Amino acid sequence: MNHYDKLKSLIMGLEEDFEKFYDKKNSAAGTRVRKGMQDLKVLSQEIRTYVQDEKNKEKEKAEQKK
Repeated sequence: MNHYDKLKSLIMGLEEDFEKFYDKKNSAAGTRVRKGMQDLKVLSQEIRTYVQDEKNKEKEKAEQKK
């Protein structure tokens, strides 16, 4: 599964808990939302690191060709 699919899956998995928390004021759902948002933060950082590494690899390849 690529990063985009993981991101979509994580966000879609939180939809029900968001609805329960905001519409029904379910505090347990709020806890799950908070955990999911932390997981989203971690995944976002992983993606940012991956993208930067890929950019650096391409830059190194371009510099080696000079």
